[in-house]
Amino acid sequence: MARRCELTGKSVLTGHLVSHSNHKTNRTFRPNLCQVTLASEALARSFRLKVSAHALRSVEHRGGLDAFLIKASESELSQGARELKRSLVKKLAAAH
Repeated sequence: MARRCELTGKSVLTGHLVSHSNHKTNRTFRPNLCQVTLASEALARSFRLKVSAHALRSVEHRGGLDAFLIKASESELSQGARELKRSLVKKLAAAH
């Protein structure tokens, strides 16, 4: 699987390592990815996701995986997270 956060879409960036003499060499900036298990209260199960440390803090700040997914835009989510969001929205709509 690619080095990409499944929730925020953060991925590898490229740039230059600049020395004191201003000599530039190519380098990559990799996201700090963690393999975590996040629980969904509405779906009553857990999901293993590859998430950046920044996204993990955002999930905690918004109040859990369900709240994060509802507020997140579909364009930055991975395919698995999109399906998870659709099933979550469907489950919440059926509950009302």
